[in-house]
Amino acid sequence: MDFHLLESLLNQRLAKPLPGVFAHERMVPPTRRETLNRPFPDRNVKFSAVLLLLYPNSGTLNFVLIKRARYDGVHSGQIALPGGQFETSDKNLKFTALRESQEEVGIEIQKVKIVGKLSEIYIPPSNFRVQPFVGFYSEKPVFRADGIETTGTIEVRIEDFLNPDLQTEKSVISRDGKNINVPCYYLNGEIVWGATAMILSEFFSVLKEITEDQFLKAH
Repeated sequence: MDFHLLESLLNQRLAKPLPGVFAHERMVPPTRRETLNRPFPDRNVKFSAVLLLLYPNSGTLNFVLIKRARYDGVHSGQIALPGGQFETSDKNLKFTALRESQEEVGIEIQKVKIVGKLSEIYIPPSNFRVQPFVGFYSEKPVFRADGIETTGTIEVRIEDFLNPDLQTEKSVISRDGKNINVPCYYLNGEIVWGATAMILSEFFSVLKEITEDQFLKAH
């Protein structure tokens, strides 16, 4: 699909009601299934934002994930979307997503065009409410992991992401040290699960809807 056409179609689609929990539940870990439909807490919750950044690369469309550094916390070493916690100096959550992405992977935020946002998601272990934004970069960025919070980047082709064979189930170690089987994406040899997989699941649903609509119009 044409890069600029997809940008326009995503902008239109993200302005409409989103799949939300119906898409999230496809990738929800078993430890979170019971709480998926509960209202978000509004006391002592922390707010954050992430960026799903789309960009061209040698004739294909990609998005970038990060590998978190090892630390004493619930998301240590996980694969995630770039982003982080809202700070009082941030104008809004969109700015948070851009600022954190610049810090973590070195993008130039003035080159990012935000086309919309996906459904907010709550992460119980860290008590974060996360707002995902979708943005386009007109060229392939030069990624530079900060080496502190982020140890590397993973560039994923949209064609690979849409391959249903890469939606699978793998064994991971939960925060209490137990091995559990979780639904996940297996992208570039990495297991993407938890909140990131739930966000990507909604993006997958939106992309499939757009591409299927375009196929029907073409025929």
